[in-house]
Amino acid sequence: MSGARHLFVIAGEPSGDKLGAAMMRGLKTLAPETRFSGIGGPLMEGEGLASLFPMSELSVMGIAEVLRHLPRLLARVSDAAGAIVRAVPDGLITIDSPDFCLRVAAKARAGLPHLKTIHYVAPTVWAWRPERAAKMARHIDHVLALFPFEPPYMQAEGMSCDFVGHPVVADPIPDAAEVSAFRASHGFEPGEPLLLVLPGSRAGEVGRMLPVFAEVVAGIHHQSPETRILVPAAAPVAGTLAEAMKTWPGSPILLDPRDLPAAEAEARKRLAFAAADLALAASGTVSLELAAMATPMVIAYRFNWLTTRIVKRKVRLKSATLVNILTDRQVVPEFLFEACRADKITPYVLGLLADPEARQVQISAADQALVMLGRGDEEPGLRAARSVLAQL
Repeated sequence: MSGARHLFVIAGEPSGDKLGAAMMRGLKTLAPETRFSGIGGPLMEGEGLASLFPMSELSVMGIAEVLRHLPRLLARVSDAAGAIVRAVPDGLITIDSPDFCLRVAAKARAGLPHLKTIHYVAPTVWAWRPERAAKMARHIDHVLALFPFEPPYMQAEGMSCDFVGHPVVADPIPDAAEVSAFRASHGFEPGEPLLLVLPGSRAGEVGRMLPVFAEVVAGIHHQSPETRILVPAAAPVAGTLAEAMKTWPGSPILLDPRDLPAAEAEARKRLAFAAADLALAASGTVSLELAAMATPMVIAYRFNWLTTRIVKRKVRLKSATLVNILTDRQVVPEFLFEACRADKITPYVLGLLADPEARQVQISAADQALVMLGRGDEEPGLRAARSVLAQL
């Protein structure tokens, strides 16, 4: 294909926004004439995307949660598909968020039967609901996979698929001087234990995780009052966290990204991760972001009752944390479903804070996982861009 390409790109949550921004940078490097439209967050907007509507409207997770917001989400599906049909782009690139993105792809294809469709992030059919690959193949031509073992699952259903690596392997790692300056700027003394608390990036999950994490913070403060608490917030939930933290003991510090440009907020978050001794985090992409900064972690997660029953019946993995999955080792402690309780979590957090050797075991496993995800190879955003251009 020659001439300027127009790509319609959709991301539905912060992790997809990060993927999309890196891919857009890669496309602008390889094909500077490329134009973008679609839906994205602040990072993609920083790369030149004018979002059709706020990405935060799509950040819903969990079966019951999606059902509650379904009428609004379906209206946005129609809005997005209509915009695609009117624009007649050279390709549609949907990023994760399959409940929304695949509906958009189906409706757009109905209006533009020859539209090239690319989906970034293969469904985790190796973990649960293997039928999702066949369902996706009805509307998607090509898949960009984050993990090296995923392409055969997609190709078996008739889609082409390239492993492009995970974007966390390209995250710049702050040096010791930067970390020291960050700690000093926030009043953290050398050697003072620093715990990150990361209850999620979506309103629903933060609402579920906050009571548990607040109780853990109280327990940590009671038993280890010298431990400092730092909360790097995602923009959509920063206000909720600021209000909740007013009742937390020990003068915790909130990093609110809303007063910074998106790229600067990301850089500050990486500094916070690198400066911490340990993180208590909701399960998700953040576990790999922590691993990339060599930050040991304790992972916790819970859904509402209905989603819990369904997920527990269908999930086929013994771990929810990617460092554990990739290395086939249970080095990162997990507290999921009914085990997501402060009385279970707090002793593990205290134990890891007091045990640098155990934390180093996690760091070594994280290094192994990151090599498997492409650390040391070409940047994933550039690899994703090459894969996209090869399809157009």
